[in-house]
Amino acid sequence: MGEVNSKVMRAKEAVARFVQDGDELVIGNYTVGSCAELVYEIIRQNKKGFTLYSQSGIFDVEVLVAGGCVDRLVSTYVMRSGGKKGGSAVERALNAGTLQIEDYTNFDYNARLVAGMHGFSYMQVLEGVMATDLFRKRGFMGEDKFRVIRCPYTGKDTVTVPAANPDVCVIHVQRADEFGNAQYWGAMGSVAAAALASKKIIVSCEEIVDHEIIQSSPHLTIIPAYRVNAVVEIPWGAHPTEVLGYYNLDYFMYNGLFSSAAATADGLKEWMEEWVYECPDRPSYIEHYIRKFGTAALDEIKAKPLYSAPANYGSAFHSRWDRNGKERSMGVTRVQLENLLKEKGKLYE
Repeated sequence: MGEVNSKVMRAKEAVARFVQDGDELVIGNYTVGSCAELVYEIIRQNKKGFTLYSQSGIFDVEVLVAGGCVDRLVSTYVMRSGGKKGGSAVERALNAGTLQIEDYTNFDYNARLVAGMHGFSYMQVLEGVMATDLFRKRGFMGEDKFRVIRCPYTGKDTVTVPAANPDVCVIHVQRADEFGNAQYWGAMGSVAAAALASKKIIVSCEEIVDHEIIQSSPHLTIIPAYRVNAVVEIPWGAHPTEVLGYYNLDYFMYNGLFSSAAATADGLKEWMEEWVYECPDRPSYIEHYIRKFGTAALDEIKAKPLYSAPANYGSAFHSRWDRNGKERSMGVTRVQLENLLKEKGKLYE
C-alpha cells in the first residue's frame, strides 16, 4: 500500500492543482462526515462550470451552488431549508434556469459509480424504476440517463444506467498516511465507489498517521495510495457534519445557523461571507467559531473513546524468503533461482 513520495499538501494547493473549471466533480462522502473544508476551498478559488455528483445534496451541495460553481447536478436528494416557499440554493437555481439536474434513486446513483469503479460501461438496475418519473423525466443526459437493452440470457428488457467516471473526487476520511492510503469507517454508502470511480482523488483527513498504523489495520483502507493525488490533514475538516470517532454532528451550527440562513438567498449569502469567504482556511474557521460561541460547544460534540477489539493479523512468517535469503519451498537463493530460470529459458527481463 505504501509509496515512495509524500502527497501531503495544503487544501489550497490541492484544489488549485487538481480541480479545474468544467470538471465532473464528485463529493465522495454520503450524508455524514462531508469534506466541508475542501468544498469551501473550491468556492474560495471561484472554480466554475462543474457537473457535480452527490448522493446527498446537503449543505455541501448548497454552498457550491450558491457560490456559482455548479452548472449541472446529478443527485438523489436536495435540501429544502425554506420549505415550499423558500426552497434552497439548488431549488432557487433551478427556478432561475442557472442549474440543470438529473435525479436518480440512491440505488441507481450508486450503480453508476460502482460501474465506473469496476471499469464497466454500464450497470443493470431494478426495472421498477420504469414506473416512476425518475425514469420518464430526462434532463441534460437525455436518453443516456437510462437505457433499456435486451438481456442476452433471458431475452427480457433490462434497465441500465451509464458508468460514472468523474474527473475528480473530494473526500474526507478519519485518517491517512503521507502516501495517500486513506482509512474510513462508519456508514459507507457510495464513499469508496465515488473515490475509486474517479480519475483524480483529493483526500482530507482528521489526522495523518504513520504508515505502520495503516498497515496494522488494512481492512479500514478504502483508497490505496497509488490512486490518491493529494492528502490534506484538516482537523475538524467535516464540521458541521460528524466524523465517527472524532466528533458528532453540530446541531447548533447545522440546523440553528446554516439551515436557517439557507432558507433565503440573502441569508445564505451572508452566512457564506462569514464562514467561507472571511475564513481563509479551517483553523481560522474554528478560531472564529470559538470566538463567537466558546470552546464548550465543540467540547460537547467531541467523541468519547469506544474502541473495537483488536484483530490478530499475525502469521508464522511474512515472506517467501527466510532469514538466510532462501526461498522457503525450494531452498535456493534469489540468484540461484534466477540461474535456474535462465537455464530453462523461463526468465523474462
